[in-house]
Amino acid sequence: MSSAGIRDRIGVALCVACLVWGASAAGASGKLAFSVGPEGAYTFDTGLVRGTLCARGRSSGLTSVVHVPSGARLDGGAGIFGYYRLLSTDHRYGDAAWNRPGKSRLLADGAVEITLPAQEGFPFEMIGVYRWSGPATLDLETTVKPTKDLSKFEVFLASYFHKSLPSPFACTKPGFLLAEKSRGDWLMFPRDKTAVSFIQDGRWEKPPHPVQWAIMPELKLPLVYRRGASAVPMVIAMAPRDDCFAVAMPYQGEAHYSLYLSLFGRDIKAEESAKAHSRFVVTPTVPDAQVLKLYERYSKSLAALPKP
Repeated sequence: MSSAGIRDRIGVALCVACLVWGASAAGASGKLAFSVGPEGAYTFDTGLVRGTLCARGRSSGLTSVVHVPSGARLDGGAGIFGYYRLLSTDHRYGDAAWNRPGKSRLLADGAVEITLPAQEGFPFEMIGVYRWSGPATLDLETTVKPTKDLSKFEVFLASYFHKSLPSPFACTKPGFLLAEKSRGDWLMFPRDKTAVSFIQDGRWEKPPHPVQWAIMPELKLPLVYRRGASAVPMVIAMAPRDDCFAVAMPYQGEAHYSLYLSLFGRDIKAEESAKAHSRFVVTPTVPDAQVLKLYERYSKSLAALPKP
């Protein structure tokens, strides 16, 4: 191996060591659990990140999120890993999932379960379980239980970040691709050609706020991140390939500072129970090779879960 290759490997190894050491040291002062907070909300402080889940009782994800070591604010106010649009073939279910009435509860292991019940106009129950699996790693399991057949059902999971994280990237087959303005205002990266047919079946033309997506190169993995200056942590969102048929984002610097995962993307029969997984990670700025290692670690952890 060349000296340059050895240096690269050492650099990646040092990044891994820093991540592990930082998680262990900071995590010792916090806990991997939510606590009941005011007004139907839940609070968390893992030692590396702190904030709120379900602010004002809404299913809008994590808000007031602060990276404890640096003091950097991570969310943009609208929430991280919040349920937004619920879609199926040429159909949109209401405005935003976070406006739907639901209920939540703290589980024995410190996770939080959110339930949005089936009701008129929403022929499915949706359950989300938010669980800290590390001081900077949040896992979300989403379960859908329809009361009637759903065609190419989609849960559009939204994350809105602080303006200090202006640069979004997606993991495409050619490599990680920056969402530059020249590519379009709103960019969608599909898993394959079938996913493109879902995106263009009319679901995104429904009001309010219809979107015309610019179709980007196909994904290598459902893996996206945002970064800014090196002093600010990176934020990463990921999902298994079978659970996520597209990822989306606006161009670099656009004022939403968002990332999106399109979960499910398949027919779900009435009375069937379908699940999708996703993960949110906060990390020091690391090279793309290390981001891929984090995804590999995630895949291995899911493979180790008991089969239903």
